[in-house]
Amino acid sequence: MTSDKPTATALVPGQADAEVLACQEGLSFWGGVDPDTGVIIDAHHPDHGASLAGRIVLMPTSRGSCSGSGVLLQLARNGHAPAALVFRKEENILTLGAMIAEQLFDARVVVLRCTRAIYDDLAGADRATITRDELRFGGRSISLAKLHPDMLALNDMDRRMLDGQEGAALEVAMTVLCLMAAAQGAQDLIDVRRGHIDGCILAHDANLDFAEKMQQMGARTRIPTTINAISVDRENWQSQNVVPDFGKKASRLADAYVKMGARPTFTCAPYLLDEGPVLGEMIGWSESNAVIYANSVIGARTVKHPDYLDLFIAMTGRAPNTGVYLDENRVPDHVIDVTLPETHDDALWPMLGWLAGVRSPSGVPVLTGLKKAQPTEDDLKALCAAFGTTSAAPLIHLRGHTPEGALAPRDGHERSEITPTDLAVVWRDFNAADAQVDLVAIGSPHASLTECRAFADLIAGHTCSTDTIVTVGRDVLAAARAEGIVERLRDAGVRIIPDICWCSITEPVFPPGAQVLMTNSGKYAHYAKGLTGRGVRFGGLADCAHAAITGTAAGCLPDWLLLKT
Repeated sequence: MTSDKPTATALVPGQADAEVLACQEGLSFWGGVDPDTGVIIDAHHPDHGASLAGRIVLMPTSRGSCSGSGVLLQLARNGHAPAALVFRKEENILTLGAMIAEQLFDARVVVLRCTRAIYDDLAGADRATITRDELRFGGRSISLAKLHPDMLALNDMDRRMLDGQEGAALEVAMTVLCLMAAAQGAQDLIDVRRGHIDGCILAHDANLDFAEKMQQMGARTRIPTTINAISVDRENWQSQNVVPDFGKKASRLADAYVKMGARPTFTCAPYLLDEGPVLGEMIGWSESNAVIYANSVIGARTVKHPDYLDLFIAMTGRAPNTGVYLDENRVPDHVIDVTLPETHDDALWPMLGWLAGVRSPSGVPVLTGLKKAQPTEDDLKALCAAFGTTSAAPLIHLRGHTPEGALAPRDGHERSEITPTDLAVVWRDFNAADAQVDLVAIGSPHASLTECRAFADLIAGHTCSTDTIVTVGRDVLAAARAEGIVERLRDAGVRIIPDICWCSITEPVFPPGAQVLMTNSGKYAHYAKGLTGRGVRFGGLADCAHAAITGTAAGCLPDWLLLKT
């Protein structure tokens, strides 16, 4: 490789001639873009309602869910994808989706990464042309560098897989792994000890087509691999009035990964399983909340791998040696000073995570000022999940509360603050809907045993007056059943559903008549309006229990935010 850094690189080469759309900020394609039309549906995004289809779309980088790669693949196959994507920072999720579209389905979305100066100039253009070798706009012509697997130092087994000596499935897996590693600036690949598959949700047919194609090619996992929440309650969907065609497809998708060797854990919170990762362990996980929790709370190490790359990592046991696998990239580059209210409840933590992502949309932040707080593991779970909706970073530190929270920030770091006034603004934003609640949604990410126990205690002696659903993983369900928690919840009128998570629940499991939902999840509060079209209310677990019993949400700020703001 030449030592001179190119000003623009074709991560996925191709041709495009189209109108330019410069997004004001990064976007999660999953939950933020309609996979059938290419229209931005994220109600919180400044370009909400804009169509990406057929345009050269600029954004600094993507953010949010690892499942965005699958959304891009679906758009590429149905003709509603952007003609090209242009980034100015490292981006993995959409780049991977474009690579899969090209490698396996002969569908192309051009992807470029360029310097800040070129990006800013292009953002001011009305139209641009891209060839395999050049980017042209406004009378300028910019040469494009290319990626190649030979940019990496590979071991003998890597080479055997890349050359097709270990079969067609491993050849595809290693080719894409090497291209992604080169795009990320990695010099080599590393061994990882466990994987987690995120692309098992039937958000669109592309996920099923990819999984079954890889299974038919002979794909098999070679490291212990868990599976994310899926789109149906695998054992009970037939009794839940799920449309048979959807239920069968969702089951086929889950079964394809099981047949490839993954464990049928079906949970978006794999860190709650008995045999989770440990401090310093190299893992290859997908699913944004799981990645952020593993890095931040456990101190394990994983990049936020895009959907589909997670399978290739599980098949090869190898991952690009870059990002937060490396010590230097775990150092905070943004200090966020938090001023806590005098008191608070558990609703603080998802709002704090959401705001931290707004303050630090791409860099690794460290939160200070939390010395007197005593967050539980459930609080940290909620914070990490909400952080992943507004930030592309796979890691957040809390000074005094996470394993690497004492790391000194790098020189030249940014600094910002979060105050009770900021929290009040988020509360109001999350509670814009009517106070009449038709559905209480707990379990995004999947509820833990302690959350199930606490919710059962909060509604003890009452009967729910509105639909109330708690989603859990199979292991938590078994433990809750053994402790009698499941019986207590069901006696109060609560439905407990395994395997599926709120971000993938659709009608009729999602009550069709519900117009306003309430959740204790910052992640679901962010995505729910775009995913369901319903109004959203938000609060702590006690607020949700109150809504479940009475059918109404509090109409004003909670006591702990009332004026302190």
